[in-house]
Amino acid sequence: MEEQVAQLFADSIRMVAAGLAIGLGAIGPGIGVGIVGLGALQAIGRNPEARGPIMTNMILAIAFAEAVAIYALIIAIIMVFVVG
Repeated sequence: MEEQVAQLFADSIRMVAAGLAIGLGAIGPGIGVGIVGLGALQAIGRNPEARGPIMTNMILAIAFAEAVAIYALIIAIIMVFVVG
């Protein structure tokens, strides 16, 4: 009975750690994407003729920011399915 409780506790801690990994790992990219979008929209509003290069750079910056969130997701998935 004591082993089952210990295993349940370990599983619970592992799930909480996975949730924290993806939760905290997605905060930074979320804020970053918002700031990049804000800057791009302000730049396009001030200079509409430069829309093409601004959009290209914005999409590239968003892709780099989202890569961090994908890494956090992979770590969370590893914690859930592999560790233990």
